[in-house]
Amino acid sequence: MLTATYILVSLSVEQASIRMSLLAFQKYMHVQLRHQSRLSLAQLQYAGDWLSRLYQGGYWRKVEMYLVPAIRQAAPHADGLLNEINGLNHVALESINAVQQRAGAAIDHSELQAEQLCAAIDAFCAALLQRLEKEERELFALARKVIVGEAWFAIAYQFLAHDARAQEARRGKAQVLPFVLPAPLPTSLPAPGAPATGGKNAEAGDASALLAPSPPLRAQA
Repeated sequence: MLTATYILVSLSVEQASIRMSLLAFQKYMHVQLRHQSRLSLAQLQYAGDWLSRLYQGGYWRKVEMYLVPAIRQAAPHADGLLNEINGLNHVALESINAVQQRAGAAIDHSELQAEQLCAAIDAFCAALLQRLEKEERELFALARKVIVGEAWFAIAYQFLAHDARAQEARRGKAQVLPFVLPAPLPTSLPAPGAPATGGKNAEAGDASALLAPSPPLRAQA
């Protein structure tokens, strides 16, 4: 059925974009931390913020919003596969919470081992990349079997409406995805009470030092 093919190809394109963002973020952080044994609180907070964005972005994918509900309605027996996919989400979530907890500890201890952060990022990316692969290999195949007729047309209509809303939203604010290489990460923050070095950079550093860690995320049902 052409409509089903169109939908699954569209989802594959979306999956590829997310995969590229995960790999780009992972590579960027490894390059930044390659020659560091310790890292600053600002670096840890930056990593935690991007991990949260990439994780939360997964809930706004067309797979989650439209395909999964259609599969649940057409095939109640698919809960086993969907639970496996959700389990990979929980693994990624645990990595984010680990980074955020370390950021909380870093308020009192201004530096942490960079190796620990790299390990958390690797675990996060590995879990979400495995989720993408499982969705493409198993979930899409299941969708072809259990979704029929008018249900595909309904999903296609939802896709068109989704794309129209997304295009409108892009005019007013920046996208979370894809991951874009930022300016080099700060390697250190001024010590409390240290004199300012002048200019906006010093003010930005002081502001970063006062940031509190983000609260742990909670998995969505």
